[in-house]
Amino acid sequence: MLAAAGNAAFAAENTKQPTGHEHMHDMPESGKKNQSLIDAAADSVKKGQACLQHCIESLSQGDKELGKCAMVVNDMIAACVAIEQLANYNSPHLAKMARVAMDICQDCEKECRKFEKKHEVCKVSADSCAVCFNECKKIAA
Repeated sequence: MLAAAGNAAFAAENTKQPTGHEHMHDMPESGKKNQSLIDAAADSVKKGQACLQHCIESLSQGDKELGKCAMVVNDMIAACVAIEQLANYNSPHLAKMARVAMDICQDCEKECRKFEKKHEVCKVSADSCAVCFNECKKIAA
């Protein structure tokens, strides 16, 4: 039976007939439509994780100044992971999530801006949130 299946696949390849296992290699990826949003969300996650690590280190050393920042950036990371996934497959819920992510990115940017002169990682995260906010705005509109 396996030999017959192998022969059928070989024969189909030689005659360019479908074998029942076709890929859509020539089809554009749905994520390409939202690539700038996907990239912005991924960058925000990456920069946010560095910011969160900085906040945790500061908190562990007794500096409570970045406590709220840690909570806000944690929300941002969760929202941006979700928006990146939804954008990758062009979910019908993408626009709704983009509106939520805009609010979360805006909150994170505001909080990080408070510390951007003191901590470079805060500035980098705030800038990334601003970019993600703008990309979400394009989808939410």
